Amino acid sequence: MTGLKLAALPDDKPVKLTIELPAALFADLTAYGAILGKASDPPAAIEPARLIVPMLQRFIASDRGFAKARRDVTAGSRPSGG
Repeated sequence: MTGLKLAALPDDKPVKLTIELPAALFADLTAYGAILGKASDPPAAIEPARLIVPMLQRFIASDRGFAKARRDVTAGSRPSGG
C-alpha cells in the first residue's frame, strides 16, 4: 500500500455535488484518485468528487480541537441535575 490516509472507498451510490475548487486542488484530488485507484481491484482511477466526502469525514474525525469543542458544547447544553 502507498501509505495514503484513505483506504479503499466503499461502493455506494454517488452523490451529485456542485462545488468550485481551485485548479491546483482539483489536480491534487485527481492525482490522489489515480494513486488510490491503483490499489483497487480492478485498478481504476477514482473520480475527485468521490474523494471529498471520505476526506472530510477523516479530517473531522481526526481534528482533536473540534472533538473537544464539540464535547464542551454538548456538555454545556445538558440540563443541570440539581
